Amino acid sequence: MRIENFSFGSIQIDGQTYTHDVVIDRGQIRKRRKGASKRHRDSYGHTPLSAEEKIPWRCRRLVIGTGAAGALPIMDSVQAEARRRDVELVTVPTSRAIDLLSTDARDTNAILHVTC
Repeated sequence: MRIENFSFGSIQIDGQTYTHDVVIDRGQIRKRRKGASKRHRDSYGHTPLSAEEKIPWRCRRLVIGTGAAGALPIMDSVQAEARRRDVELVTVPTSRAIDLLSTDARDTNAILHVTC
């Protein structure tokens, strides 16, 4: 899998451009469905990543790209679930997450936020 381009609002993976957040789950790409987290929006000023979403936990490491400016809030419940499942959780701005995925994506899933 090659992440070829990222700019605010879009990401290009293997020649396909996505204009929404993406989830990479064992090499498969899907849209992040954040509906389950929307009820927390008022508390964070932005829809956070919550453990109520369909998170790709079947991995050793989960990389979360927190957006161009690193502003995606990650709820404590996600961190607690990662500890419970013994999954290394890496939360960094999306451009850094892409760098991590390009150097060592073995046994790694990702959630990449493409705005803020």
